[in-house]
Amino acid sequence: MDSQKEALQRIISTLANKNDEIQNFIDTLNQTLKGVQENSSNILSELDEEFDSLYSILDDVKESMISSIKQEQARKSQELQSQLSQCNSALENSEELLEFATRSLDIKEAEEFSKSNNGFRLSPFIETKVPKAPEIDPAECLVADNSVTVAWRMPEEDNKIDHFILEYRKTNFDGLPRVKDERCWEIIDNIKGTEYTLSGLRFDSKYMNFRVRACNKAVAGECSDPVTLETKALNFSLDNSSSHLNLRVEDTCVEWDPTGGKGQETKMKGKENKGSTHVTSLRKHTRSGTPSPKRTSVGSRPPAVRGSRDRFTGESYTVLGDTTIESGQHYWEVKAQKDCKSYSVGVAYKTLGKFDQLGKTNTSWCIHVNNWLQNTFVAKHNNKVKALDVPVPERIGVFCDFDGGQLSFYDANSKQLLYSFKTKFAQPVLPGFMVWCGGLSLSTGMQVPSAVRTLQKSENGMTGSSSSLNIVTQ
Repeated sequence: MDSQKEALQRIISTLANKNDEIQNFIDTLNQTLKGVQENSSNILSELDEEFDSLYSILDDVKESMISSIKQEQARKSQELQSQLSQCNSALENSEELLEFATRSLDIKEAEEFSKSNNGFRLSPFIETKVPKAPEIDPAECLVADNSVTVAWRMPEEDNKIDHFILEYRKTNFDGLPRVKDERCWEIIDNIKGTEYTLSGLRFDSKYMNFRVRACNKAVAGECSDPVTLETKALNFSLDNSSSHLNLRVEDTCVEWDPTGGKGQETKMKGKENKGSTHVTSLRKHTRSGTPSPKRTSVGSRPPAVRGSRDRFTGESYTVLGDTTIESGQHYWEVKAQKDCKSYSVGVAYKTLGKFDQLGKTNTSWCIHVNNWLQNTFVAKHNNKVKALDVPVPERIGVFCDFDGGQLSFYDANSKQLLYSFKTKFAQPVLPGFMVWCGGLSLSTGMQVPSAVRTLQKSENGMTGSSSSLNIVTQ
């Protein structure tokens, strides 16, 4: 009897243990099921975001392709219209020539025929109708304020000239135009004078080629020898690789992103993984001309390799430019969104820490606009502040004279001086930007405006910067 009870007790104990194991296994299964459901939900959400990102990329590609097609259509239409006008003029001249030849054939007397036609020959007559090639005078050409004025003259006086055609294209090569890897010639037709000004250009290439041809009412002459003019200016984009994750960065635009960069990371992931090859291929086909050179540095010395750095973090909502400045004079402009609550514009050394805010260290200089709670407009450096008693302009122009140790800010519209830092740059600097609750857009590829150059000469030595900020950094 006792042995049977012991055996039964062992069976009961075994069943209890098995029951616990089964219960634990059930709990494990429930947890796994819950995890699968959560993971599935997360994956579906990420998939939706990824598809949204791909749709956004394709929309961008579509807009770029449509823009390129429209530009090419306009260029081709203009070129064909010019050719049509020339053909119509040539046809009119040909009809006049035919009528003249017919009248000449009706003349019976040899002496009268000779006198009337003066030894008429068809080929020399036609040759006199073709204008000679103009000559561009580089000494009379002017490159200033993102405009180019091209001047030319005829090798000899020709009162039959009706108009001129100017052709131009951007290039990164000095000297004569090259056949390969060049952009198409842009055409300006029906120019009545012997000079023309192209304005509102973005100097995103180092040079521009120009050539001119003269036209009478019958035909266009040969092109002049091409002339290459230097149009170098500071070109840079924003460095997305080290920007704060709360900033959405694209080329020359930066916008506050309250999602903490999740949308940006998903978009970048979509670009890299599923759409990169196809989208890159599409974008290559939609762009004309040579690809943009890799951005490094501006100056006469060899490019400085920046190297990788951590992203800005904490309250340093900062993004830097991708091109260092280590010599020369340079200029760019910044425009803030109307509802932007806080932003800064300036320059910084590459060594600016990832937690550092512009103007709060001795490695950065900026002007700061605050539209939150109270409106303030100040200049900042090394955590010292100077209030600016001027209205905040719609666009801010930034002038950096690296060799002269000067950083000046202007109202980009009126060219009024807002503030100047005078210092000694001990290292190459990068354009720097901070933005919170809003966005900024940049204009690069700009020359130093003539008005700014003039003001710099006259304003040097004036009270643009206070003694507290007039710091020489060794």
